[in-house]
Amino acid sequence: MTSEGWGTPPVEPISQHYIVCGGNALAHRLVLELVEHYEVPVVVLVTDRTRDHAPQIEQITGVAAVVEYPNLTEEALRAVSIDTARGLALVEGSDQDNIHAALSAQGHNPDIRIVFRMFNQRLGENIERLLRNGAALSGSATAAPAFAAAALGRPNSVEIDGRYLHIAFDDAISSDRICVVADHIDRQDLSKIRLLPEQEGDSAQFVRLAREFGDDGPVRQGGLRRAPEPEPEAGPDSEGEPERGHEPAVGPEVERAVEPDPGAEPEEPPGGIAALQALRMEPREPISWARRLRWRVLDTMRFLTNARLRVVLLIALAAVLTAFAVLWYLNRDFGWTVYISLLDLAGAAQPDQQADIAAGTGTGGLWQRVAQVVITICGITFAPVATAIAVEVLGSGRRGLPRNPSAGTRDHVIVVGLGNVGTRVATQLHEMGVPVVCMERDPQARGISAVRALGIPVVLGDGPFEEQLRRARLKHSRAVIALSGDDATNLEAALEARHGNPDVRVVVRLFDDDFAGHFYRTLDNAASRSVSYLAAPAFAAALMGSEVRGTLSVFRHVLLIAELTVEDGSGLIGLNRHDLEDPGGVRVIAARFARSNQLHWGFADRTRRLAPGDRIVVAATRSGLARLNTVLVEEV
Repeated sequence: MTSEGWGTPPVEPISQHYIVCGGNALAHRLVLELVEHYEVPVVVLVTDRTRDHAPQIEQITGVAAVVEYPNLTEEALRAVSIDTARGLALVEGSDQDNIHAALSAQGHNPDIRIVFRMFNQRLGENIERLLRNGAALSGSATAAPAFAAAALGRPNSVEIDGRYLHIAFDDAISSDRICVVADHIDRQDLSKIRLLPEQEGDSAQFVRLAREFGDDGPVRQGGLRRAPEPEPEAGPDSEGEPERGHEPAVGPEVERAVEPDPGAEPEEPPGGIAALQALRMEPREPISWARRLRWRVLDTMRFLTNARLRVVLLIALAAVLTAFAVLWYLNRDFGWTVYISLLDLAGAAQPDQQADIAAGTGTGGLWQRVAQVVITICGITFAPVATAIAVEVLGSGRRGLPRNPSAGTRDHVIVVGLGNVGTRVATQLHEMGVPVVCMERDPQARGISAVRALGIPVVLGDGPFEEQLRRARLKHSRAVIALSGDDATNLEAALEARHGNPDVRVVVRLFDDDFAGHFYRTLDNAASRSVSYLAAPAFAAALMGSEVRGTLSVFRHVLLIAELTVEDGSGLIGLNRHDLEDPGGVRVIAARFARSNQLHWGFADRTRRLAPGDRIVVAATRSGLARLNTVLVEEV
């Protein structure tokens, strides 16, 4: 730092570079994306070189400079050469600070590409209209679906033109899969996973044999070339055709080429595989209406009463029901019993007069009178209890106190941490109809008010995780999602949850890949996700001008679903499907041509060349999408 306490500008003048403002985990991953996959010069602007991920960012090979300024001011933007930069990414700070910095950057450089992080997505969409070349993204909104899907044990999906793309594994893969997206899947060593491996098409074997044996010889249905052979003798019922089920013999030279060697390695890749599939409708969580109604009723009882009031109400209700049964037994008239019971509850019943009793016209009977007295007293009891309930509800609402989970909470998901991501995940699960209980140690966390407005119970306090999880009714939960910003805290919460409930599913937010590898090797029925790993590719692609529609997780790896537009002057003009997919890392899964608005899935024509106005939907690795973005900005 200089003597004035500000930052140090880059040592050498720099231009046509990209600026990343922030020193958090997302900034760290984003810098890696830009440097490793897009190979562009990057300047990083941080508030403190010694905090968060700033020291690790400085060690990244390819970073042009790391500049330190305590605030994102006009002077800080000039220090990172905003006038000559090609792009700016604002991934840290509040929404207000990022809006101000984006507008200031546009004032310095009207043509710069600006991507800024916004928690309030609706506000971000409005700010986009004020920028000539800007995009607002939410890291938490990008990552939240993956966490929610992992907790429910269901595939995360990305919607494209009414179809929902998701990842299926091994036995769940159906015959109508779009493409294989990963193989060599081994939970004990996730580094072996290969994303979008080179796959042979249906005709690959036929093409290989055709090249080897030339143009002579018939071709069997299925693509295998046969050696010439004599016509088979006709059977009595065959009329010159071979018998059903009898295949012609294979020539010896082709036999050796086709038949596998018994001692050879199998052609199927070791480990599991994953494939991309499409559904016509989004997979919904199978929660029956009876389960939802039961949970809502029990939760409403808890919301309206505390433990002591509940005991009073239950005793009074039991007394009323007993007295009602006595009245009905003595009179054998259900309608009249209901009528007199309601009058007694309201305190409006008329007691028997002595004259009526003497004349034998009274309702009479000792037990009947006792029952009416009990009902009347209980009716008097209900009035102050109802008043107490109303006062408690209104009072707690004014104090802004979150409510604890009810005793009837069952089959719910516990969300630990109510930061940006935790709030998004809890909200999404609630919208799906899944019961949710949140845990938060900071009473000032921004997510408390958001989930409280939805009626989601929150367990507050900084006590041991064991006690907090017990209050969140861990024994009856279906999953625990640990979403704090600290890996060690998340891992501690996961281990405590598994200790308290060995059958609970655990989903943990982890930045460190080594941590995640140990986690997968140690625990079953568990999943790990990284917010920055899921969001950074989308931010990097947006910075380069691509539209990423969503991200799909293959354990700790990310598959991007992007839609690219072929514009005038784009390097994509004249390319065909083979050109796009040949280097690997990219699969064209759908195409929409300029002459038609219809999206063609599984477009099989590999020779049709792209023209201006065409749009293609691709599934790509991070490096594959980076290669396409490089082609996208090239001149013809």
